[in-house]
Amino acid sequence: MTKQDVKIERVFDAPIQKVWEALTNNEQMKQWYFKLPEFKAEKGFEFRFYGGRKDGIQYLHVCQITEVIKEKKLAYTWRYDGYSGDTLVTFELFEEGNKTKLVLTHEGLETFDLSNKDFASSNFAEGWTSIVNVALKKYLEQ
Repeated sequence: MTKQDVKIERVFDAPIQKVWEALTNNEQMKQWYFKLPEFKAEKGFEFRFYGGRKDGIQYLHVCQITEVIKEKKLAYTWRYDGYSGDTLVTFELFEEGNKTKLVLTHEGLETFDLSNKDFASSNFAEGWTSIVNVALKKYLEQ
């Protein structure tokens, strides 16, 4: 890991199967993640979506799944159309009794044009923290 990488760990009061479904079922993902037009947890599948700060530029995210190990690991590339830089987002799941530990890593952020403040690692840390610790937690534990 580099100092730019983001790593978030969280234990959810939910079984691993439920967490996996939340990470890979597009209808469930729409409840806590981005509103993806289409998503399949299959190696090589590419998905795109727009996102950004509510009051800022909406960037076209281009992602491609690189690894799927059912109920253990989901990884995909993450880049922005028209901008330099390629990164990797990895979700890893670990069973802890009836609970599930999720480890999210977003690496390669230093490949982005860091003169664009939207691509600062602090923004990714803030975004992933909110997604994992607030949105996903609320979805899984409601």
